[in-house]
Amino acid sequence: MFVSVALLIVIQSAAVVPVTVTSRSPGVEVHEFLDAELSCEFRTENDKNPRIEWKKIDKDVSFVYYDGHFIGPFHGRAEIKGATVRLHRVTQTDAGKYRCEVSAPQDTITLGETNVTLTVLVPPHTPSCDVPSSALTGSLVQLRCRDRHSIPAAVYTWFKDNRALPIQLPNATYTIDEKTGVLTFQKVSRADAGQYYCEARNGVGPGKSCSGTRMQIDDLNEAALISGVLLLALLLFLGALGGVCAHRHGLFSRHRGRSFWIPQCHGAAHISSQNLHRTEHIQNSGYSHPPKEPQDFKHTQSFML
Repeated sequence: MFVSVALLIVIQSAAVVPVTVTSRSPGVEVHEFLDAELSCEFRTENDKNPRIEWKKIDKDVSFVYYDGHFIGPFHGRAEIKGATVRLHRVTQTDAGKYRCEVSAPQDTITLGETNVTLTVLVPPHTPSCDVPSSALTGSLVQLRCRDRHSIPAAVYTWFKDNRALPIQLPNATYTIDEKTGVLTFQKVSRADAGQYYCEARNGVGPGKSCSGTRMQIDDLNEAALISGVLLLALLLFLGALGGVCAHRHGLFSRHRGRSFWIPQCHGAAHISSQNLHRTEHIQNSGYSHPPKEPQDFKHTQSFML
C-alpha cells in the first residue's frame, strides 16, 4: 500500500514539467549579409498555446517579436518557426543579445526565458596607413595601420619592399604591435629606408592592404646644426647688446608725453641731441612767444605806413 502511494507520487512528480526554455546555440556567429538563426525551444506543463516574445537587450530593451508579429526593423525580414527566429541578411546593427521569453499562464511556473548572443562577422576593410615620407637618422619613427570596421578586430602585418617584417627578430631595429598596427623604430637608420605598406587580417575574409609609401632616411648634419645654433645665439647677443647701448646713450627719449626714437650718429647726432635738450629746457622754463592777434598784425602794418 505504501509502495503504491509512493510510486504514484513519483509518477505524478515526473509528469509535472513546468515551462522550460532553452537554446541549442546560445552564441551565434554569422557573416554579414547572410541569414542568422536564433534558436529557442520550450516545454510546458499544461499550457498548449503559450505566448512567445523576442526582445533585443541593448541599453534599452526593444521588441523583436510581439503578439504574433515582428516589430520595427525586423518587420518583413524575419520569420519564426515554433519559437526559433530566422533573421535575413543581417548587418552590424543586428549584432547583440536577444532574449526569448515564453509565458504559460496555466503552468505552475508561468515564465521561462533564454538568451542568445548574435555576432555579425565583418571581413577586413582597406586599412588606413600613416607612413612618413622622410625622417632623420637616429630619430624615433612610428608607422601606423588601422582598420576600424573588421569584426573580430584585425591583426596587422607590415611589409618593407614587398617582404613581410617578422614580428620577432633577434637584434631587430624595430618592434611591431600586431594588435594595434604600430611599427616603431627607436633610432631609425639609413638601412630602414624603403617602401612600406600594411595588411589587415581577421580570418573572416581575404586580407586587405593599403598602398605602399616610400620612407626616405636622411643623415643629420650635426655641423650645420651646431653652426646654425651658434649663429642664432650670436645674433641674439648682438641684439641685446645694441639695446643696452641705445638705452645708455638716450636713444629712447620722452617728448611731450610721447616716445620718439632719435638716431644719433657721430657729430651730427651729438649736435641734434644738444638742440633737442636746449629746446626742452626753454619749454620747461615757462617761456613762450607772445601770441600775435589779428589786430596786432594790422596795427603794425599801419605803423609802418
